[in-house]
Amino acid sequence: MLLIKPIVLITVTLCSTIIFILFFRPNPLLHKQDSMARSFVLWLHGLGDSGPANEPIKTLFTSPEFKFTKWSFPSAPNSPVTCNFFVVVIQVSQLVVDLELCDDGSVMPSWFDIHEIPVTANSPKDEPGVLKAVQNVHAMIDKEVAAGTDPKNVFVCGFSQGGALTLASVLLYPKTLGGGAVFSGWIPFNSSLIEKFTADARKTPILWSHGMADRTVLFEAGQAGPPFLEQAGVSCEFKAYPGLGHSISNEELRNLESWIKSRLSSSS
Repeated sequence: MLLIKPIVLITVTLCSTIIFILFFRPNPLLHKQDSMARSFVLWLHGLGDSGPANEPIKTLFTSPEFKFTKWSFPSAPNSPVTCNFFVVVIQVSQLVVDLELCDDGSVMPSWFDIHEIPVTANSPKDEPGVLKAVQNVHAMIDKEVAAGTDPKNVFVCGFSQGGALTLASVLLYPKTLGGGAVFSGWIPFNSSLIEKFTADARKTPILWSHGMADRTVLFEAGQAGPPFLEQAGVSCEFKAYPGLGHSISNEELRNLESWIKSRLSSSS
């Protein structure tokens, strides 16, 4: 009996040690997963589109770095759009249809008002509408940052009207973000807004991609971006795509994947 007690004591001590090691030692796999999970991609759609319709985009990002990335595809509210109003008025005058149809035809998912299509470098700007939409985007970003995501692992991307909103959102955000990716977008605000860019916001890199055959947002509107951003002290990588109209190509998305990967920061 005297020999049994030390053996039992040793066994209990050994089991306790093993349990402690298994449950309380750092797990490198979990730490790696946690680091990879702390990234967020917010995608802003174009005029008349919806968030869910753009969700297949994330399936093209197959690199391991995106395995635990959180994606968000919000939808714009339904709003009257000036450019649609004038298009419908023209159609109505040609078809001699009741003019009351114009008001219904001008309402669609829109982040802010667009006065004319095609959009040029000198098109009128709905700055108040843009600033209101920016507040909503910032609320989405703030929610993810509050949940523990490093702002430098937050990427805002957008196409057309969503690209224009992307530009405004990242440049008016008070912190440095991972980046803003503009596809077939334009500058939706006046140069007077530059003074509102914080020093940290000016460090957020911009990727700007634009099709040279775009007849909806003219290529000249895209070309106006880099000089404007240079004036504001913002880094911009501009890529022109010959023959590409008002759409996003797989080549652009592959480039976006590489661009984001190169800027992801470890949360360790």
